[in-house]
Amino acid sequence: MAHPLRPHVSERVSLLNISEKIKNSVLNCAEKIPFSGSVLVQQDQTIHFKEGFGYANRSEKLKITPSTKFGMASGCKIFTSVSICQLVQAGKLSFDTRLKDVVNVPFPHFHPDITIHQLLTHTSGIPDYFDEEVMDDFEDLWKQVPMYSIKTPKDFLPMFQNEKMKFSPGSKFAYNNSGFILLGLVVEEVSGQVFPEYVQEHIFDACEMTDSGYYRMDQLPEQTALGYIDNLEMDTWKTNIYSLPIMGGQDGGAFTTVTDLVKFWDGLLNLKLLNKEYLDQLFFPHVKSGEETAYGYGVWILKQKGEILKYFILGFDPGVRMHSSYNVKTNIQTHILSNIEQSVYPIVSDVDGLFADVNTGGTPGRIW
Repeated sequence: MAHPLRPHVSERVSLLNISEKIKNSVLNCAEKIPFSGSVLVQQDQTIHFKEGFGYANRSEKLKITPSTKFGMASGCKIFTSVSICQLVQAGKLSFDTRLKDVVNVPFPHFHPDITIHQLLTHTSGIPDYFDEEVMDDFEDLWKQVPMYSIKTPKDFLPMFQNEKMKFSPGSKFAYNNSGFILLGLVVEEVSGQVFPEYVQEHIFDACEMTDSGYYRMDQLPEQTALGYIDNLEMDTWKTNIYSLPIMGGQDGGAFTTVTDLVKFWDGLLNLKLLNKEYLDQLFFPHVKSGEETAYGYGVWILKQKGEILKYFILGFDPGVRMHSSYNVKTNIQTHILSNIEQSVYPIVSDVDGLFADVNTGGTPGRIW
C-alpha cells in the first residue's frame, strides 16, 4: 500500500538516524517523570523503531519490552465499531437500526429513534455514565458502584439508563462512553456471543493478535504492565487496580501490545476484518469533532487542507495512555502504549514531523 508521493527515507535521513531521533524523543518525553511504555514505528514492512522503556512492575523491577501487554482504555472502541460493521456487513442489522428494536432494556427517558449510527458517532444524545462536564476523576465512579461489580455491559446500565437525554439525537457531537456500552449489548444480542468472545474470535484471532484480550484486573496474564498513578507531591505511587472496572469491555479496557496493534491495522487495511464498502464506512468522517479532526466509527480522523492525513485511536485512563495511528500519506504506523499518566503527544508529534510527506508542507497539526 505504498504511497506514490511518499519521499524515500534515504532522501531525508538514514535508518540509524531515524531510530536515534525517535529514541531521543522518547527519552526527552519526561514532562513529569521518565516515559514508561512501549513504542513501535513502522513504514510498510520496515520497522524503524521498536523498544520498551521503564518497568511493567516497579516492585519486582520487571522491565517493559515490545512484547509487554498494556491496557488500551478507550483505544479499543474501534474493536466495538468493527464488530458492529461486521454484523451490518453480514446483513444482521443496519446502521439505521434503532436501539430499541435490538436491545430489550427499559430506557424511560431515551428518545425512541436513537440509531446504531448515532451511537457509533457520539451523536445519540444519551447520558454518559462518566460525564466529564460533571466529574473529572474517573475513580469517583466507584464510590457508589464497586469497581469489582462491573464485569459485563449490563452492569453499567444502572449508572445511566434512567437519566435524561442530553440533546436530540443527531444534533451534535459529544464524546460518550455509554453509547459504546449499548453497542456492546447490540453485539451480544445480534451475534449470540458474549462480547469479549466475539472480539476474540472475529478480530483478535482473525488478525493473529495472540497477545491481546479482555483480562480481569485481578487476573492479569504474564508480561502485562501494571498501570501506575503517581503522586508527585508526596513522591508516592499506586497501581490502578482499584481505579478501573475489574473487566474491560465495549468502551475501553482491552489489553494489547504494540506488535499486535500492527497486526490489527494490517488486518483492517488488508480487508481481513471488513470488505472495502464497510471499511470505507468505518473510516468515513461522519461528524466533525474539531478544527482539523473528524470522527468515523470508533476512529478519529485528522485532516489537513481538506484531505485525510491519518486515522488514529486514543486511550486515557488512570494509569493508562495510548496512541495508535496509520498515516495515509506516509504509510507510517505509530503505536505507543504507556502505563503512566503522561501525555504521549510529544512523541507522536516528533514522529509525524520526521516522516512528514513533502507535499504536506511540514509537520501535521496537533491531534489532541
